[in-house]
Amino acid sequence: MSKSILSFLLLLAISPAAFAQQPGPAGTTLKGPVVLKAGHMQAQAHGAANRPDKAPQFPGGAPALGVFFQQHVKYPEAARVKNITGNVLLTATVGTDGMLSDFKVAQSLSPECDAEALRAAAQLPAWQPATRKGVPVPVLIQLPVPFANGAVLKVEK
Repeated sequence: MSKSILSFLLLLAISPAAFAQQPGPAGTTLKGPVVLKAGHMQAQAHGAANRPDKAPQFPGGAPALGVFFQQHVKYPEAARVKNITGNVLLTATVGTDGMLSDFKVAQSLSPECDAEALRAAAQLPAWQPATRKGVPVPVLIQLPVPFANGAVLKVEK
């Protein structure tokens, strides 16, 4: 047998065992991908330096945020004519001072609603900033801005 054929046969014999397990940390082996499931999560022994212990909060909580949007969001006439309802999902950064910045549309509803959501969100007051070990840290948040007619939009008090 030629040397190349022998090498090929040897590689075939070794390859299934070589690819069955992947080396993991500290000499352990991983048997497959790690799948995270709700209710089966564990706290990290050494969390990331930017992961907050306490999330940022709008003054008055979620109900007050709903009232803010009811008072400041003006339903665009073009959206009203087309009967467009739903949420514009924005992302923003809550800074260490609690001020929001870097607004971006993550999920669009319509160009008119997107523009109105950005306009209204720019008027948001300062939030309580997120903290890690008692020190304020900047975090990225997702902020749904509701657009609906009065019959659909209800805020619990």
